[in-house]
Amino acid sequence: MQQLVEQTQEIDFQSEKYKDAYSRINAIVIEGEEEAYHNYIRLAELLPNSKDELIKLSKMENKHKKGFEACGRNLSVTPDIQFAKKFFSGLHENFQKAAAEGKVVTCLLIQSLIIECFAIAAYNIYIPVADDFARKITEGVVKDEYSHLNFGEVWLEANFEDSKAELEAANRQNLPIVWQMLNKVADDAKILGMEKDALVEDFMIQYGEALSNIGFTTRDIMRLSAYGLATV
Repeated sequence: MQQLVEQTQEIDFQSEKYKDAYSRINAIVIEGEEEAYHNYIRLAELLPNSKDELIKLSKMENKHKKGFEACGRNLSVTPDIQFAKKFFSGLHENFQKAAAEGKVVTCLLIQSLIIECFAIAAYNIYIPVADDFARKITEGVVKDEYSHLNFGEVWLEANFEDSKAELEAANRQNLPIVWQMLNKVADDAKILGMEKDALVEDFMIQYGEALSNIGFTTRDIMRLSAYGLATV
């Protein structure tokens, strides 16, 4: 607790440097929740048997988006949404393409695993260095995100043998994009007190655990993770 107090005391949340970086980080979390909102609605169309649950998840994401918009207003920061849209464009395009082709497994890997693990990692690292208002919002969001991650894990575990080949192909295509995203945001994140190495480590832990829960072996996970690490 003492370390947490010391960390936040060192950060000037009202400085122009902080607000400039925050305009992009805040936009990324807002856009990430917006992407998730639309992705879960699209998944509800692809998985009609899970429609009610997926619509519920989409509504949760919309609630998160509003919470993060309030965080920006609290610091009098206007989020740079155009930057955020470009930031997510790689995963966005791949999700849309997979959805159009009816590739549910790829869509679930992108949204329920990659985006959710990315979000959880970012929120975990952000909470200790956030301003008081944003910390409360983010702590509530993280609890919800684990339930979103769990949906993808449960579905993919139940369909693991049929999904394995497509999961591996989707991982090979999309995991490198995550590392490119982390590199793009590293400087701004550092200004907010978030170290890139910590973000990478937390993401790897979350993503590795998700792959393990689905049915991949430790050897598989190391191999699949290497597709991302090769681009760092």
